[in-house]
Amino acid sequence: MFMGEYQHTIDSKGRLFIPARFREGLGEKFVLTKGLDGCLFAYPPQEWLSLENKMRALPFTRSDVRAFVRFFFAGACECEVDRQGRILIPANLRKHAALDKEVVIIGVSSRVEIWAKEQWEKYNEEAAASVEQIAEKIVDFDLGI
Repeated sequence: MFMGEYQHTIDSKGRLFIPARFREGLGEKFVLTKGLDGCLFAYPPQEWLSLENKMRALPFTRSDVRAFVRFFFAGACECEVDRQGRILIPANLRKHAALDKEVVIIGVSSRVEIWAKEQWEKYNEEAAASVEQIAEKIVDFDLGI
């Protein structure tokens, strides 16, 4: 399970250091793709396979399904961690997530998300205003909070 928030920077070549805790869960090679809300999603191989199988089960005759599957898979690439614990993020993915210099890497249960710092702060601020209302709608058990 992935959790936590880490701040790092991307170098001029597009390389990003992945925190050790996340590298352990992602493995030496993992899948990076365009995420939702303007970030990137990183999946360990087994999680990616599970997601792929779920998407294969969707009705391909629906145009919205085809559009989402194209978006998700066309932007995907396999990343390999180098000796310094970094990955090279392709230019198209850096552009999608507006990654420039300062980056926030967060753990979200089964995946890791990579955000431009400004985008993450903006999203976090907006989400904080409505998180209690959202929780009331989607959570049907006591979190003990």
